[in-house]
Amino acid sequence: MNIGIIGAGGIANKLHLPQIVETDGMKVTHIAGTQEFRLKILAERFDIPHTLNDYDALLNEDSIEGIIIALPHPLHVPFGLKALAAGKHVLMQKPLCADLKEANAFVEAATASDRIVMCLPHFAPEIYKTRELVQAGKIGKPSGAHCRTSHGGPEVYYAEIRDAFNETDEGLWFFEAGQAAVGALFDMGVYAVASLVAVMGRVQSVMGQITTIDKPTTLEDSATLILHFASGAIGTAETGWCDPARTWQFRVHGTAGKIEIPGAGAAAMTHYEPGSYTREDTPAIPTAIDAADADRGNAHQHWLQCIRENRSPESSHVRAARHVTEILLAGLESSRTGQRVAIHSDPA
Repeated sequence: MNIGIIGAGGIANKLHLPQIVETDGMKVTHIAGTQEFRLKILAERFDIPHTLNDYDALLNEDSIEGIIIALPHPLHVPFGLKALAAGKHVLMQKPLCADLKEANAFVEAATASDRIVMCLPHFAPEIYKTRELVQAGKIGKPSGAHCRTSHGGPEVYYAEIRDAFNETDEGLWFFEAGQAAVGALFDMGVYAVASLVAVMGRVQSVMGQITTIDKPTTLEDSATLILHFASGAIGTAETGWCDPARTWQFRVHGTAGKIEIPGAGAAAMTHYEPGSYTREDTPAIPTAIDAADADRGNAHQHWLQCIRENRSPESSHVRAARHVTEILLAGLESSRTGQRVAIHSDPA
């Protein structure tokens, strides 16, 4: 399968191209970008035969079957729509967008198309395994869930990008409201919210609080959302750019146990069952869980498998991406107004 990438930047170098090297049956034949020196480096590094400066020319290349949108997020949906109109399968970089009308337009176009659309983030096998266990009733009735995804900020991420391209320009468009539109909640919080939705299902309302602690931006660099799920359970999503020690943690609690990622000791995930339902001081019983049977491969392997089987990705699909977008926007609105905000879309 011949692939074209729109966007010759850090995420193409760090995520998409290395994963495609590991994906049998997929080859990047074209990449389009605005900076010639980056195109040259990526073409040589990953053996890409064709480079272009014109995004539309890449979209019109008949030999390409799939398009990866690897642009800054305000450009995701405009070029995603063009890719669908050109008859291409689409892999969309996260976040989908920061505008609900755009998200709705993309859902409408994807639904009307016979192309396979995958919207990042892609999920680790532990998330799929947790959903499987929750749906099988292994923790009883879910009562609460929590996910935190945070790191040290765009300047930390971009240091590696500068090294990859031998650059000196800081390139921190993430901090510029006019270019990025949204801050840490969309950049990093999308992982937390999407993971919670993948396991817990539809969110029906959101309370949010955002703040700017340390970064040189008018955008938020830290955020917490309280999510009320349609099941009745309550979840929290935490994120931020002020966590250089980095955090990725997920847990879900229920009336008959809980699951934590990462797990106890060296376990990737641990299922805890109550030691007693009547004695508070009786320790819970931990069991390490192997999630290998829930592995979907890397994001590009999963996308290719869905294309081969002509099916939508089960969690990283366009309706889920629209739902997550609405949740993130509701978090911003709630922080401004101090009010709970209803969610109207459905990821199902």
